[in-house]
Amino acid sequence: MSTLRAPPLFRLAARDGNRLTLASDGPAVAHVFVLEDDLVRVLLLPDGTLKSPKTWAIAPGLDDVPSEGRDRFDLSGFSLPPFRAREDEGRLVVETAHLRLTVRLAGFFCSWETPDGTRLLRDRPTQAYNFGWWDEKVRHYLVRDPGERYFGLGERSGEMDRAGRRFRMCNVDALSYSAKTSDPLYKHIPFYVTHAAQASVGLFYDTLSDCTFDLGAERSNYHGLFRSFVADHGDLDYYVIAGALPGIVQRQTWLTGRPAFLPRWALGYSGSTMSYTDQPDAQARMADFLAKCEEHDILCDSFHLSSGYTSIGAKRYVFHWNRDKFPDPAGFVQSYEDKGVRLIPNIKPALLADHPLFEEARGKGLLILDADGEPEWVQFWGAVGAYLDFTNAATILWWREKVTSALLDVGMAGTWNDNNEFEIVSPKARAHGFGLAHAAIATKPLQTMQMIRASRAAQLAHAPGRRPFLVSRSGAAGMQRYVQTWSGDNHTSWETLRYNIRMGLGLALSGISNSGHDVGGFDGPRPDAELFVRWVGFGIFSPRFSIHSWNTDATANEPWMHPEVTAPVRDLIKFRYRLLPYLYDLSHRYAVGYEPILRPTFFDFPGDPRCLEDNDDMMLGAALLVAPVVAPGAATREVYLPAGAHWFDWWTGESFAGGQTVTRAAPYDRPPLFARAGSVIALNTARQHFAARRDTRGFAVFPVAEGSFGADVFDDDGVSWPDGRPPPWRVEVVCDETTVGIAVTGDAEVEIILPQSETRRVAISGGRLAPSSSP
Repeated sequence: MSTLRAPPLFRLAARDGNRLTLASDGPAVAHVFVLEDDLVRVLLLPDGTLKSPKTWAIAPGLDDVPSEGRDRFDLSGFSLPPFRAREDEGRLVVETAHLRLTVRLAGFFCSWETPDGTRLLRDRPTQAYNFGWWDEKVRHYLVRDPGERYFGLGERSGEMDRAGRRFRMCNVDALSYSAKTSDPLYKHIPFYVTHAAQASVGLFYDTLSDCTFDLGAERSNYHGLFRSFVADHGDLDYYVIAGALPGIVQRQTWLTGRPAFLPRWALGYSGSTMSYTDQPDAQARMADFLAKCEEHDILCDSFHLSSGYTSIGAKRYVFHWNRDKFPDPAGFVQSYEDKGVRLIPNIKPALLADHPLFEEARGKGLLILDADGEPEWVQFWGAVGAYLDFTNAATILWWREKVTSALLDVGMAGTWNDNNEFEIVSPKARAHGFGLAHAAIATKPLQTMQMIRASRAAQLAHAPGRRPFLVSRSGAAGMQRYVQTWSGDNHTSWETLRYNIRMGLGLALSGISNSGHDVGGFDGPRPDAELFVRWVGFGIFSPRFSIHSWNTDATANEPWMHPEVTAPVRDLIKFRYRLLPYLYDLSHRYAVGYEPILRPTFFDFPGDPRCLEDNDDMMLGAALLVAPVVAPGAATREVYLPAGAHWFDWWTGESFAGGQTVTRAAPYDRPPLFARAGSVIALNTARQHFAARRDTRGFAVFPVAEGSFGADVFDDDGVSWPDGRPPPWRVEVVCDETTVGIAVTGDAEVEIILPQSETRRVAISGGRLAPSSSP
């Protein structure tokens, strides 16, 4: 006869500062940590022991964690506020200034509320956890209310609201994915926000395991409406964040670490294509790119060098220079540097079996191994190879030396960490684990993160006075501490353009804000002129702006690929550079204040229910509303202007009250763009050319009817480490019925630009009114 699976009965066994330990009548142990007034953590151990004693995700306000990880019981970095805890009538109640957790001790049923009783989360009352009943997996089941919306989980496909879908978090190389339906994808961000009419709450699961989120796809006659989290390995260790949605996103970003403040040139246009370096005359093709930039006056700051520079035949061999294509790597890199364009080489974390360095790596024990101590063979780039094991300190040192000698020493400006999903499928594969060997399949994203860290360490050592630049396709929670990223190898289509918008916003709501997309589409048919120029018109507003491709007809996506739209593409890129000071200030705010750079309109306008409806719009910072054109044949675009603000059409200066839909012309070179009244936008007002770059500061000011507002604007040399001094620019604006008064504090006189519709008298100190009446 089988034994009834009765839930364990818990009791409060110990209180050690802000950590409460609950013991049970069996082996299960639970810990509750009060970390901040708005942040409480639960660690539930069904058999009483930690399977993963270290975390690499938790870095509260920190730049990084130790390479070997942070102890899960380490509470440093948290404020550990006072709280109340009481145990009575079979319940434990824990209350902070912003959260109340009630634990029903029979079965550890958790209910989360605000102190005024507004419900946030509830465990499913029927078997919310797996106390060793079914399998070895980690399981957490929550009640799902029909009106809830779910946002986050990183770069998921489809609509921004994840309700009704199931997602598998298992990083894969998803070439030519559908941005509407494909799953899984590239990144591992087990965090989402539950948004309801009454309140919002964030939920972060600290795991590196492959896991599944079901947000309403599954139905049950026996359990009612529920949602679930299931991880294949590890522990149930989750963080609950209370507050309004913007504060939740910022707290999650803070929790997983301070975003990297990358050099300013990382915000410029970055060229790239697979086709150049795959050609036998690769260096000539690369030289032609520079010549075409100059011919067409296309501003460009960097070029992402695809892996063809490492080729032997059709295969790729990281750190190997193909000397037939590039006989003088240092001279080649210098030819780009001479034109002001930095090269960012592609690097991959696996060695094919015939790689010139394979036996060296194998002999030094640098590879992920199988149960017999042999390399764990995986399919990689048209052959079999083995992944390097970045949980081995020796591998990290080896990688740093190769990045330095093969790339940085010849003048490369950064690293493009690619194909780093670590698609390990065998449960027998073993990782070094910094001396504690474990199944490699259990912590695959850790390998990705350690690869990124090793690449960054090489750059820091090589040029300690400069901020490093890294980009990575794959990653996990906390990747914002190191890299810029993008949405991977997208498919060329109008549908991808539309849903890439949502993918980028989902990443931003998950703490990963410095991102972009392969403009024009990476894989598939060559984009026609209209699709290409519309994609550029969207891409210029993303933090990462790169045109990249591997078109099926072997052509390259280039700014001049369609002569009939080359002029508007050039002008759009120049407009990107005009906005660069604003983007740079937003990047700094992200790094120091955890504010997402891009965000959905409901982030800034939570009181407007229309903003929660699915749409193609986005906010760039708090000041700009971007409305990309995402359908063919459109000459106009309907734009909903969120209520609670007044808006100016950027191009015409016309003003509009919020809470209405307007129809605007949408020519190729002027995608619909609105500025919020009461905002100041930093600009580069200089005329720029590929061969003559200049930077003259100006400010577009969008006045209010009456009242005052201002802005502090960050600026520096763009490459050195910030020295902690306050922002160098301060703009203060006072408006009344007759006058707009503007005072600028800074180290130089600047241009002030006002919308054409402004007719009041303008009084300026510290600047001059620009002769042009349009920003």
